[in-house]
Amino acid sequence: MIDSWLHRARRHPHLADALLVLAAVVITAGTTTLDRLGNRIEPNPAALALAVVSSLALPAHRRRPDITFAVTLGCGLALCFVATQLNAGLVFPLLAALYFLAVRTDRRTARVATAVAAVLVTAATVINEPHTSFSVKVGVIAWILLPGALGDSVRSRRAHLAAIEERAERAERTREEEARRRVADERIRIARDLHDVVAHHIALANAQAGIAVHLLDRHPAQAREMLSHLTDATGSALRELKATVGLLRRADDPQAPLEPAPGLDRLPDLVGAFERAGLPVHLSVEGEPQPLSPGVDLTAYRILQESLTNVAKHAPGTAADVTLAYSGSRVLLTVANDRPVAAARSAVAPTGGGFGLIGMRERASAVGGCLTADRRSGGGFLVSAELPLRTAAREEHP
Repeated sequence: MIDSWLHRARRHPHLADALLVLAAVVITAGTTTLDRLGNRIEPNPAALALAVVSSLALPAHRRRPDITFAVTLGCGLALCFVATQLNAGLVFPLLAALYFLAVRTDRRTARVATAVAAVLVTAATVINEPHTSFSVKVGVIAWILLPGALGDSVRSRRAHLAAIEERAERAERTREEEARRRVADERIRIARDLHDVVAHHIALANAQAGIAVHLLDRHPAQAREMLSHLTDATGSALRELKATVGLLRRADDPQAPLEPAPGLDRLPDLVGAFERAGLPVHLSVEGEPQPLSPGVDLTAYRILQESLTNVAKHAPGTAADVTLAYSGSRVLLTVANDRPVAAARSAVAPTGGGFGLIGMRERASAVGGCLTADRRSGGGFLVSAELPLRTAAREEHP
């Protein structure tokens, strides 16, 4: 209850201090006008002065609770010899100072101050009134010990609440950091998809444009056909780019794309697009085809797309062999070309810094697979990826 009152008093600290001083003056000064039997007597100027000084020292508890304690203790000890009786009301400012000291300082300081006050006040009582009963002495000690105990309880409760708030804030920060991390991961995924889409279709468009330029003078009909393929390739690039960027839309956006992510079911279209661009592709399937989880299906398609794009970009004029081998719970994807080119060796070698190869490795690792890329002993380059048919639940349901 006291802590709740102090919590409200923080909004108007000066008003709270004024009310505290007024209450202390009324209680302490009023007690000095009573005798041992409780009868009214003439005011004692010295006792009244000590009561006022002791009460006026209380507002200093916000900055210097130790000084407040020292002043109220000195006044309280003096009142033991000046006043006609001793009770809790006479040392009310001292009791308040002990409470504030316990609330605003550490436990050791509060206990030492409480013990010193109890010993000195009890000793002053015994010296001033040698025939004081044992029950009165015990009562004085009890009143002195009570504020320290209450203040220690309030301080402990505040520390407990502060610790709970700190844990809640830390947990909130952790959730926010996790959300930011997930957003960053999703951005990386989208960036990979954008890279795959743009690199694939730009490579095809570049190859088709080059062939069209070469055929334009001698074979205008074939050049026209190649330009038609170029239009199809750029249109497909725009559609896939729109579908990928559409992932950034909100779920309730009516214009959000409904087209599913590409998978191996679109592999024939992919192979046909490269063949129209002048890259012969031989596709073979070994074993019984098995359905793949969505994440693995998209990963397999992107790896094949990036590998064929690298062949078309770095080894023009060569052919590519694509093999899908299903075995047990895994599928092996290989893309090989049979003629190495100096530029190709530096651009797509495993030790190079190409982002396409790095992206393929990260994609394969993300679904629990692995990818290798190296030169073939007989010439050319080989990309091999081994992927599981199924990914973990956290991968399939992000």
